[in-house]
Amino acid sequence: MDRDLWQRLDVSEAALEKLRLFAALVEKWTARINLIARSTVPEIWQRHIEDSARLALYAPPEARLWADFGSGAGFPGLVVAAILQDRDWPTRLILIESDLRKATFLREAVRQTGISAEIRAERSEKLPGLQADVVSARALAALDNLLETMDLHGAPGAKGLFPKGETWGDEVAAARKSWSFTLDAHADPGHKGGIILELGNLHRAGRDRTA
Repeated sequence: MDRDLWQRLDVSEAALEKLRLFAALVEKWTARINLIARSTVPEIWQRHIEDSARLALYAPPEARLWADFGSGAGFPGLVVAAILQDRDWPTRLILIESDLRKATFLREAVRQTGISAEIRAERSEKLPGLQADVVSARALAALDNLLETMDLHGAPGAKGLFPKGETWGDEVAAARKSWSFTLDAHADPGHKGGIILELGNLHRAGRDRTA
């Protein structure tokens, strides 16, 4: 366990217990519907729980709605939901997962753990704009495609939080051909060369979003 991370997040023992229960549910269900790569199950806490929890370091306290796309096994959305719920923040979490089996798992995880989150078993492009203050996705698509989702579902001034691997620089360069945005790249100590991209002020290149 990365004790420094959990101290920075100031997470209670009750919230950690919810996350332990959630991790156990992921492991159990993975044997049936392959929620995560089975090779990563022995490292579920470090590879998935803590990797997701780091996004909460950059959560804006004033956010009313956080939309997590391609939530899969609940990473990062359900982990972030547990942490923000523990802080008693007003942020509402919506997890969008088009795979019905995975959405069923997410609903069961919410029921058993008591983590507060709304699950939507729909494709992001079929949803009306959510006007989310924060948009996140983990291991879902290239950054250029994620920014399409953020543009559709983000409120004016929305923040994007996207964990990326060693080739993140190439993805940013490709995305800047179509998009303009501010960017902070936060090192992810859980992954060699990993980064959490924190984006803001998004608009299509050549067009002011507020125009």
